[in-house]
Amino acid sequence: MRRVVVTGMGGITALGDDWATVRANLAAGRTAIRRMADWDRFDGLNTRLAAPVAHFTIPDSWPRKKTRTMGRVAQLAVAASERALAAAGLLDDPLLRSGRVGAAYGSSFGSPDAVLGFYELKLHGRSKALNATTYIRMMGHTTLVNLGLFFGLTGRMIPTSNACTSGSQAIGFAAESIRLGAADVMLAGGAEELDVTDAAVFDTLFATSTRNDEPERTPRPFDRDRDGLVIGEGAATLVLEEYEHARARGATIFAELVGFATNADGNHVTQPQPETMGRALTLALENAGLPAGAIGFVSGHGTATEGGDIAEAEATRAALGDGVPIHSLKGHFGHSLGACGAIEAWLGIEMLREGWVCPTANLTNVDPRCAGLDHILGEARRIEAEHFLSSNFAFGGVNSALVFRRM
Repeated sequence: MRRVVVTGMGGITALGDDWATVRANLAAGRTAIRRMADWDRFDGLNTRLAAPVAHFTIPDSWPRKKTRTMGRVAQLAVAASERALAAAGLLDDPLLRSGRVGAAYGSSFGSPDAVLGFYELKLHGRSKALNATTYIRMMGHTTLVNLGLFFGLTGRMIPTSNACTSGSQAIGFAAESIRLGAADVMLAGGAEELDVTDAAVFDTLFATSTRNDEPERTPRPFDRDRDGLVIGEGAATLVLEEYEHARARGATIFAELVGFATNADGNHVTQPQPETMGRALTLALENAGLPAGAIGFVSGHGTATEGGDIAEAEATRAALGDGVPIHSLKGHFGHSLGACGAIEAWLGIEMLREGWVCPTANLTNVDPRCAGLDHILGEARRIEAEHFLSSNFAFGGVNSALVFRRM
């Protein structure tokens, strides 16, 4: 079986766009959660909290011909991928057009504002906002298509639009393509742009945090005093490559992706099922050929919703046993939906390489129903490990898990 390694990583996040900056913010205990004053105009919206990427603008070097089909979510995806390709030494390389390089990428939706032109047409019979690129910016696979157009990719293209597992499934499906010989290199990841409609989705389920005057104290994954999630945005991309191909060109290898699994609860659209969630983790271990004890730490999904946290904790205990170290990054970055699995994989690899794992922000009193795990709280921890597992669980009962090995 062909081995799959990570030769490039890049991201755009609310706490920085490179590991040095992100790590400094994590070490200082900073979070990206902010009160969104411009959301006050939305009557009936309970939450006013989000984690925006306030600093992001597209580079002046990007040609208009390539940006006109991009909404913000596609811009974030391309920017993260440009960074990852540069790290891999493949930016502008002729290999990208060889047919042996493809992409797997996802977001939970396209750019929401692009939808407005179609609704203007339906409501008023005409629309001034519609143009030839409106649908491309709106469609669920806009990130993938724009990656292909921007970088000239001619290989396998796999769209993933599965809410919170979009990024992690993209990484897993990209790895499978390389293992099967359908590609030598794959861009893989996920992106999401911040929009009030994302918050409204969870608001209608009473699943958002309403600590609107205490943004620094929420969300609180796995904490008994949690009151809901906070929406974020960002993007991350991994360059996955066949091991011998990477060695032949002298590429830097950051980690090896040794295990992947995905499954479904098949039960309820918003009520997670611990049995099938745990089974996804076990399947990822089996795919990696590893016992549960080989996992040094878990980068958990940890959304700070009651049902999600409790089900995840039960599933993780069942698959990995009591006492496995676990943290969630969503206390720092909010829930970036389609991007979270990719961001968490990228930052998890960086922590694995350094042997430094940050705590779950705002976790001070572990919910007794989430006990039995070794929650990393308060301070960062030194963990010298060979492997870590990253898990994500999405609306519709879609579950995924990735296992990475330190190189």
